[in-house]
Amino acid sequence: MKKIKPFIVLVSFLIALTLVIPAVLVLPFSSEKASGKLGEDLSKSQASEKAEPMADKAVEVAVFRSETSKIENVQLDEYLVGVVAAEMPAEFNEEALKAQALTARTYIVNRLMTNNNKGVPKAAQAKGAQVTDTQAHQVYMSDNDQRKAWGKDYEWKRKKIEEAVRATSGQIITYEGKPIDAAFFSTSNGYTENSEDYWPGTIPYLRSVASPWDRNSPKFNSQKVISVKDFEARLGVKVGSGNTIGKIIARTEGKRVAKVNIGGKVLTGREIREALDLQSTDFSWERKGNNIIITTRGNGHGVGMSQYGANGMAEEGKSYEEIVKHYYQGVEITSAETMLATITAKK
Repeated sequence: MKKIKPFIVLVSFLIALTLVIPAVLVLPFSSEKASGKLGEDLSKSQASEKAEPMADKAVEVAVFRSETSKIENVQLDEYLVGVVAAEMPAEFNEEALKAQALTARTYIVNRLMTNNNKGVPKAAQAKGAQVTDTQAHQVYMSDNDQRKAWGKDYEWKRKKIEEAVRATSGQIITYEGKPIDAAFFSTSNGYTENSEDYWPGTIPYLRSVASPWDRNSPKFNSQKVISVKDFEARLGVKVGSGNTIGKIIARTEGKRVAKVNIGGKVLTGREIREALDLQSTDFSWERKGNNIIITTRGNGHGVGMSQYGANGMAEEGKSYEEIVKHYYQGVEITSAETMLATITAKK
């Protein structure tokens, strides 16, 4: 019988020891009930990734600046911040600002997808521009514009609007899978308008809905004084000396003036609003001496989302999704990732 070498014995002993010790250490705890374990929560990191406006950063918008007559190429996320800053007070509720950011993104994505350059000046310096910074499209303020306009309030206003844009990153409003014409305006008279009551053509998602929140808007009521002579000249009518000046013969579903008969001449509410430069098509008037006092309710064309109405809904706790789906009937909020990728690929 061969003699077992001491080295082999030592190795065998060490191997056995490594197997026994862990078992001995675990044994005292085997009878205890487990009270905690390693958890996992990726929601915060996932939310942060989702919140990053990567889709908005991948697209540039060529903005024709009306003041300098030059084209400014702006990342989509920065463009949206500039539009929301110009179109809605930063003091508004965060959910209203998100709704505005969503309409702004929908508008520009729709325009870029269809290569629509309607309203862009034909001048040589505007060649290649996709949109202007005026009401012809969406009003836009650059970062420098914001600093000048807001002064000491710049930091908090900018941050609040950036957060609204980021919260809706990559989202647009669609109807039957296509971006909508996301019309909006300042203040309703208590109702929005059907599209065909102000513009040609019926658009299924631009329907008249109640908007009672607008009564709190500082723009809900307004008055304008115009001379009889000017009134007659602008409308191409004669007032006469009777007790009434014209007669409303039709109203829209949104309770605005559809048609007025003035001395046999029939004018639409929109024609009168534009000729007299009125705040809305919900108007009435009366003569006082050589002047006509015109009273209006609401501010803007009345089609689509009311901004003050959106803020009123937000103040009552409604989300931006609820706000958007109230003012645009039958729509969905969907991802614009594919559309944005298509826009980028076209360049």
